Amino acid sequence: MTLAYWMVLACAMLPYLTVAMAKYRTDYDNSAPRVQLAAADGARLRAYWAHLNHFEAFPPFAAGVIIAHLAQARQDWVDLLAVAFVALRVLYTVLYVADRPTARSLAWGAAFLCMVGLFVAAGIG
Repeated sequence: MTLAYWMVLACAMLPYLTVAMAKYRTDYDNSAPRVQLAAADGARLRAYWAHLNHFEAFPPFAAGVIIAHLAQARQDWVDLLAVAFVALRVLYTVLYVADRPTARSLAWGAAFLCMVGLFVAAGIG
């Protein structure tokens, strides 16, 4: 299995790590988690929003890695773009929870470019 495929797994885990951050509290009520998350505020609410965004970012990233592999794109580029994407998404999460919107948006944009780069690498072959 390639490094890029491992990054697909890592990326798939990000929504679950961020929702764990959002749910972590001593008075957490597991009988109504969505109600409690909807009433969250501050860092917990931002972690929940990051959780939702990770679900949005995952499909095009996974598709990009798979398509790049099927197109036999240069593996070193595919691996580099996949690792950079995941690293930037982790940074995005940290910046989101820390309430740094401008830096967060820059990390989001850079990760988006990595995802696009996977498709470009597939097109180049």
